[in-house]
Amino acid sequence: MSNKLLPLITVLFLLIASCGPKEGEEHYLKFKKLKNTQEYFAYKADSTILVSGHRGSREAGFPENSIEGFQQILSRIPAFFEVDPRLTKDSVIVLMHDETIDRTTNGTGKLSDFTYDDLQAYRLKDSEGNITAAMVPTLEDVLEWSNKKTIINLDKKDVPLQMIVDLIKKKKAQKYVMLTAHTGAQARFYHDKLPGVMLSVFARNDAEYEDIAISGVPWDNMIAYVGQRIDDSNRHIVEKLHAKGVRCMISFAPSHDRLGATEQRMAAYIKEVENSVYRPDIIESDYPIDVWNIYGKKQIGVEE
Repeated sequence: MSNKLLPLITVLFLLIASCGPKEGEEHYLKFKKLKNTQEYFAYKADSTILVSGHRGSREAGFPENSIEGFQQILSRIPAFFEVDPRLTKDSVIVLMHDETIDRTTNGTGKLSDFTYDDLQAYRLKDSEGNITAAMVPTLEDVLEWSNKKTIINLDKKDVPLQMIVDLIKKKKAQKYVMLTAHTGAQARFYHDKLPGVMLSVFARNDAEYEDIAISGVPWDNMIAYVGQRIDDSNRHIVEKLHAKGVRCMISFAPSHDRLGATEQRMAAYIKEVENSVYRPDIIESDYPIDVWNIYGKKQIGVEE
C-alpha cells in the first residue's frame, strides 16, 4: 500500500468512527424536529413497548427526580421520564414530587417555604433513605440536560400552565418534552400555546376519553394513560385510541412496583402483560431497567 494513502485512510477511519454514538450515548433519543418526536411515539401495531421511568427510577444510590438518576438509566437503556415540577418560595420551578422535602431530602418542611437558594443546603436521598451528593434540580437545568438525550414528561403539580409554556419556549424544548394533561382543557391550552407538542393525556374511562376527544387536539400529538392495566373495562378505549394512532400507556408504579422482592415484581410484570387483552404500548415503572429487560426493544430517535 502506498505511504501516501495511509494518512487518507486514517482520516476516513476517524470520520466513520465519529459518526457513531459516543460511549455512554448508545441509548440517547435524539430528535432534530418535532415531527420526529411525534413519529417515535406514534402507535405502529408492531408490538414494541417503550419504557417510561416514573420520577426517573428507584435505583439504589440515585434519587428520584434527579439528573443523576436519569443519566444512570440512560447508561443502561433507552427511556423517557415522567417528572414532577413544583414551585419554590421565590417561584423557581424545581423537580419534587411531594409538597414537602422530608421524604426525598435530608431537610424538612414544605417546599413552598424554601427559596431555591435555601435548597442548596440540602441533598437528595435515594429510595432507601441514603443521602447522596445530588441536589434538587431546576426544571430549566433538566431541560438543558435532556436535549438530544431523552424526553421529559412534565406532570401537573402546582406550577401554572403558562409558566411551563414560557420556560419551554425559552429553552426551545418543544421537541424533547411531553406535557401531562389531566383534562381536555389542559390539553387544549398546551396545544394552542405550543402547537404540535407531545401530550400524555388521561383516558382511563369513557368520560376522560370523551373529554380529550372534544378538546380538538390532534391525536398524533399524544400518548394516552389508560390506567394500571388493560382489561375488559378499558379495552374498547384502547381500540379507539389505536385506531387513531395513539400509543396506550399503563403504569406499574401504583401496583406491582410496590412488591418487595425483585423476583416478585418481575413475575408480576410478566403476568400482567401476558394476561392483558392487549399488550400495552408503553409501560411506566419505578424500575424501568427491569421492565426493559423483559419487554424492551431498542428504538432510536430519527435524525433527519
